[in-house]
Amino acid sequence: MDPRTTTRRTFLSLALGAPLGGAALAACGSSGPTRSGAGGGGAGGGGSAGSATYWTLTGQPGEGIRKDAVDRFNKANPNDKIAVTTYQNDAYKTKIKTAIGAGQSPTLIWGWGGGGLKSYVEAGQVEDLTSWFDQNKDIKDRLFPSSFGAATIDDKIYAMPVETVQPIVLYYNKKLFEQVGVQPPQSWGDILALVPKFNAKGIAPFSLGGQSRWTNMMWLEFLFDRIGGPEVFQAVFEGEKNAWNNPASIRGLTEVQNLVKANGFIKGFSSITADSNADQALLYTGKAAMMLHGSWTYGSMKNDGGDFVTGGNLGWMNFPAVDGGKGDPTDTVGNPGQYLSISSKATDAQKETAKKFFKTGVLTDAEVKQWVESGSVPIVKNAEGALSASPDAEFLKFIYDTSSKAKVFAQSWDQALSPTAAERLLDNIAQLFQLSITPQQFASNMNQVIGT
Repeated sequence: MDPRTTTRRTFLSLALGAPLGGAALAACGSSGPTRSGAGGGGAGGGGSAGSATYWTLTGQPGEGIRKDAVDRFNKANPNDKIAVTTYQNDAYKTKIKTAIGAGQSPTLIWGWGGGGLKSYVEAGQVEDLTSWFDQNKDIKDRLFPSSFGAATIDDKIYAMPVETVQPIVLYYNKKLFEQVGVQPPQSWGDILALVPKFNAKGIAPFSLGGQSRWTNMMWLEFLFDRIGGPEVFQAVFEGEKNAWNNPASIRGLTEVQNLVKANGFIKGFSSITADSNADQALLYTGKAAMMLHGSWTYGSMKNDGGDFVTGGNLGWMNFPAVDGGKGDPTDTVGNPGQYLSISSKATDAQKETAKKFFKTGVLTDAEVKQWVESGSVPIVKNAEGALSASPDAEFLKFIYDTSSKAKVFAQSWDQALSPTAAERLLDNIAQLFQLSITPQQFASNMNQVIGT
């Protein structure tokens, strides 16, 4: 939906609306940084007066698609080129935070919106793009309205939504379900009932790359929503005192520990990483029956899993309802988009180059085609034809329908919160899954950082 007309961006303003995507924006890639394009340096980098700089992530297919977009723009604008520098996910987060803090960021800042963007806005490091979007309504109107929620702080837009939308999906191995003689779960009770049936056959009910921590978080995001509705986390986001003590929160925390205690996850999940795609391999090699993960994993499973995807063995669904819960089972969570901001420290010429890139270089027909071919749903309204022509049309339609029909499409917690609160959240989630803290201890720990 469009940003709320309240005095601040609300978590629920990430709702309503749009299709979501598939392929990887993942945290892996070569050791970077690597360079492409022209020019160089930070916000004031070299090259001609209009040259701009752009930092983003390694990892295919996203890295290649972004580079192609810049190459097309540079060819059409030889006097206003953009130089790209790429980093691995974790290295990028550290590098961009340090550069922005020192007032030496690139012209174009790639990010996830939400809490990280809010911290840049509060420090006066990124441009207010509200009036630019008002003057370029055609640019705004072709993008999914829900993508602007995470780009909006205090009713003002500070980032250009780009790339794809990516919900979290409950995947399952059809062959294993047939082997055990069971059906996909239609409720949380069904999930718990499936656990002993798969374990009895020597199959892990769920794969999980728990060492990465954010993979665990996806379970809580859905449980909180399905049990108490989006208002439960909304209270945390708004800084409401003791918001983590909500009875729905405590129940969600308890339910996930019940799943851990019932051996619902692969043995040793806390030492498995998502960045290596080891969790995906457990699903497509038949060692685990189900996996809760981002829609971007479809593309990598198709690439790495032999005929698992092309042979029709991969099933998918939205997270089911929780018995007695207040939440709407059509809601989803994940990434409502990715985002490009413009450094407030860039020169006027660099800012104009960046805006020209927003207008003529981002989500062109050629780029939209590439995202669809990679197994993603780009955040433009006119992509239906490209989706239906894709060999992955069935999955992409599911992603489109899940996202467009959701009353609430919520941003991932670690992106909605400030970096400080997000890090504390991920640490406590890891401890919760390791059963080293209780649900009440989790709530007490997290209440201490509300509003930070």
